[in-house]
Amino acid sequence: MRPTHLCLAVLVAAVWGVNFTVIEIGLDHFPPLLFSALRFLVAALPAVFFVGRPKVAWKWILGVGLALGVAKFGLLFVGMDAGMPAGLSSLVLQIQAVFTALIAFAVLGERPTRIRLLGMAVALCGVGLAAVGEGTGGPLGAFALVIAAAVCWGVSNVLTRKASPPDSLNFMVWVSTVPVLPLLLLSLLTEGPSADLAALRALDWQGAGVILYVAWVTTVFGFGAWGWLLRRHPASTVAPFSLLVPFFGMSSAALFLGEPVSGLRWCAAALLVGGVALTSLAPASRKAATVSPRPAKGRLPDAPSRDRAEEPA
Repeated sequence: MRPTHLCLAVLVAAVWGVNFTVIEIGLDHFPPLLFSALRFLVAALPAVFFVGRPKVAWKWILGVGLALGVAKFGLLFVGMDAGMPAGLSSLVLQIQAVFTALIAFAVLGERPTRIRLLGMAVALCGVGLAAVGEGTGGPLGAFALVIAAAVCWGVSNVLTRKASPPDSLNFMVWVSTVPVLPLLLLSLLTEGPSADLAALRALDWQGAGVILYVAWVTTVFGFGAWGWLLRRHPASTVAPFSLLVPFFGMSSAALFLGEPVSGLRWCAAALLVGGVALTSLAPASRKAATVSPRPAKGRLPDAPSRDRAEEPA
């Protein structure tokens, strides 16, 4: 990988990691579901008019839009609003790699190797350790919401693999059109029109900047750059850089939000990132280990451990 490409991969990981801190700031300005809806609205418009027509069937765009945009990000934003720290969210969400492997086994018949099973066990130990730490300092309900978000991310990863989009940016922009109305409706029903209107009327430069960052920098730039790298390098070369996301997430949360990073959390991070690395980079099945894999099989626009087109959030 050229030095410029390497720097771009690290930059994308940093953008996705810092995104969790930006989300935390944004939740001070908007109700969580409205915030998520605005994120996808701004990501889709005006980009949808410049990326061309969808290059995959609409059923895949709708499926990923609902699983990723409505379920995954809705649960993540609500969980963080309920008290899940930004840095810890960036770490715990990486358990999606384990759920992706389990769902791929159930739906696609990808039998995990022993190395992958070991990686899943190590990652789950990391999540358990993080849950112990969170149980003494934060709401476990919010922790559970982020775990549920990771499950939904796993579902969207498998749907994305089935869709096999040839252009990750085009795919993500069209996917971004799907969650806007469902999230707005859920926000009106659960957060109330008065809260939504108050947030929009109080919109200031910081609130607008947050929306632009999570929509254009994290989604449009992040997805586009990640897909560009994957078209030029094997997925096994690009994917490991996504393991830097929790480092940037926890570091930025500590630096800008003052979140404490205890020794227990660092131990959980080491276990989870190590387990995710084994789960993500090991062959998906014994058959895959003996047959030369096609690079496209590792291209998951929304999976940081394979080909994550977004951010983790």
